[in-house]
Amino acid sequence: PSTCFNIFHLVFLCFSLFSHGSCPVLECWFMKEKVGGGLSGGPNQDKSLLYVHKHADSHRAESHDAPLEVNPDRLYFVTDPAATLCHRSLNPRRGSSNKPMCEINPLHPQPSTLELAVPLTEPALSPIYLHADWLSTALQSFDKTMSISAITRAPTGTKEHDVILTLTTKTVLVQSRLGAPVLLDCSFWANPSSPLTGTGFAVEWRYQFRGDGRLVLAYDGKSDRLSHTGEEGATLDFEALHGRGNASLILQEAKVHHSGIYICSVYLPYLQAQVAMELQVVEPPSLSIHPSPLPLTAQGQTINIQCEASGFAPLSLDLHWEFKGADGKTKVLGSGSLSSHRQLWDGTYTQSSRLELDTADLGRAGEVACVGVHPGGTRRVSVEINLIGNSPSIEDSMAMVGVALVLYGLIKLVSWSFSGSGNNKTSDEKQLKRLNLT
Repeated sequence: PSTCFNIFHLVFLCFSLFSHGSCPVLECWFMKEKVGGGLSGGPNQDKSLLYVHKHADSHRAESHDAPLEVNPDRLYFVTDPAATLCHRSLNPRRGSSNKPMCEINPLHPQPSTLELAVPLTEPALSPIYLHADWLSTALQSFDKTMSISAITRAPTGTKEHDVILTLTTKTVLVQSRLGAPVLLDCSFWANPSSPLTGTGFAVEWRYQFRGDGRLVLAYDGKSDRLSHTGEEGATLDFEALHGRGNASLILQEAKVHHSGIYICSVYLPYLQAQVAMELQVVEPPSLSIHPSPLPLTAQGQTINIQCEASGFAPLSLDLHWEFKGADGKTKVLGSGSLSSHRQLWDGTYTQSSRLELDTADLGRAGEVACVGVHPGGTRRVSVEINLIGNSPSIEDSMAMVGVALVLYGLIKLVSWSFSGSGNNKTSDEKQLKRLNLT
């Protein structure tokens, strides 16, 4: 029994160590507020460490000594009951050069001026709770697949922070084919012990591309209504939103103009957190060659061939030509004469290439191919080319000799047949003449 107890105690101890060690120590840059503005001076930032635990009492059980390069004032002890900051993608293997990105900014809670979030701020809400030290932390996993925005609060003058709001996306970069449904992940967790979580929330999705932006969707969770839908086919799963904090944006059908940066923002009274993600709508080209099939051409002549690439997005496309001879060897013929891009009604593009093919050095018959290299994949289309007037190969020469011999034999046979029939006719005429004389 004592042996079993010792084994159980050892297993429990290992489990406890593992559970405590599952939350990482995050290395972050604390961005100090500049005084007076201006562009002078170097980076205004300090190294800092976040010691993350699921339970507040875990911080008291350990003593943390600041590394020499970290100011002790930049040590923060964060309690995260939802364990969002304990995700394995924020905790790389020991010795790994890939580390999560982390940036901390001071935060000053204030009422939102956004019409959607104004009703969340109730006049009766006590501002005493807001008089504390607030931080906004932005993180990205070491594999660049997840982004997190966290808002934490500590009593003034302390380093013991509680997570009040986290916002997470696991779709930092999304690629979609044209016409396919798209899910842009965004989920949030609000600390139920905070008085700011009892008056509702609001969700906003915005789109940005090359400096231009638009509001995609806005939802008032307090009154349960969509206050704005600026994109056809964009919606939320409202049951999942209220049940699990799933604020993911659903695009029913991906279109070219959907490519860009999407920002998911969640509002609580006096607080806002946001995460950004990129959507790339990628459609490879459809290729066609004209004329097809190619006309029979004499060796040494020039053939004009055109390749049409259509229905592709984004704009980047590498069109070039190749020739594959009868011996199996491939020769790159270049890109030919390229046309400018033309945009179609659905936002996709077309481009063509014209090739003047000199057949003098192509040898025997082969295959001409148009190749399109695109972010959505490589496409190719080919046509056979048959040339007349080529120098015969040894096999062809032997075959021609064989055919000549056969033809010569047939001619001799016919000649002998006609010679024999002619002699018989002369003999018959002489015999008839003798009979007439008699």
